[in-house]
Amino acid sequence: MFGWRSPKAQDTANGIDRLRGALDKTDAVVIGAGAGLSASAGFVYTGKRFERYFHDFAEKYHFRDMYSGGFHPYDTLEEYWAYWSRYIYINRYMDAPKPVYQKLYDLVKDKDYFVLTTNVDHCFQKAGFDKHRLFYTQGDYGLFQCSRPCHQKTYNNEAVIREMVEAQGCVIDTDGTLILPEGASPKMTVPSDLVPHCPKCGEPMSMNLRADHTFVEDEGWHKASERYAEFLRRHQNVKVLFLEAAVGFNTPSIVKYSFWRMTHEWKDAVYACLNYGEAYAPDEIKKKSICINGDIGEILYRLLNSQNITPEK
Repeated sequence: MFGWRSPKAQDTANGIDRLRGALDKTDAVVIGAGAGLSASAGFVYTGKRFERYFHDFAEKYHFRDMYSGGFHPYDTLEEYWAYWSRYIYINRYMDAPKPVYQKLYDLVKDKDYFVLTTNVDHCFQKAGFDKHRLFYTQGDYGLFQCSRPCHQKTYNNEAVIREMVEAQGCVIDTDGTLILPEGASPKMTVPSDLVPHCPKCGEPMSMNLRADHTFVEDEGWHKASERYAEFLRRHQNVKVLFLEAAVGFNTPSIVKYSFWRMTHEWKDAVYACLNYGEAYAPDEIKKKSICINGDIGEILYRLLNSQNITPEK
């Protein structure tokens, strides 16, 4: 359907001016968010943050980022859940270091909005977004499911994840920060009685993350999908801004391609792409597109300032 992309993002200042104008005029905003949004907020899976929480696993297994460690074939479920409980806790139950999501909320909170995201870290709800205006297509770090799965239901995991990290010798501070044991490495296993099993069939539980055909789309997932579809139906004939925030090409069909298609087909739609190094749009919608290359946190900060909205520090 589409030709190749426009090769160059617009000047940042000009793009921000155009996006501010589009926000002022639009009747509704559809936000499509990818992993880069959480990375801008400080949820990075490499470097110092990885070394801080997983230096023991890195030394033993020689992987260099959290993502790679998630695929390692651990010998026991006790070790598997030691790794994953830390992973889940710091990326789901700790707050993001930077208020990027809060800035995005400040930008759209008075608009008729809906959020479509492939992120699984719950940052939108923690920033104040209405949970009934969110569709997490790829799951949630905060949910377990049967690994088979024998039934289509998910389970909140916060209590047992907290128990798992504490059983490794970690301490959860009053602000929710995970503190590693002072002067020693944490244990690399959890007690066997904390290993989660399906309450129906007894098989091990897994995270509710879309990796293959076993992903559980539970009742909440389907209701969110229906709300998103209904939002689109109600707004297809009015002015809509499709605001794509830091979406890459891992799963482009979910956000990017669908936003391109609707912008092309809907008369009064505008497409905005905010991305660091990948801000572009197809030639077919170039005249209806605003592409801004840069860190999304900085872009949002400048947008809020341009609208005389005081962003949260």
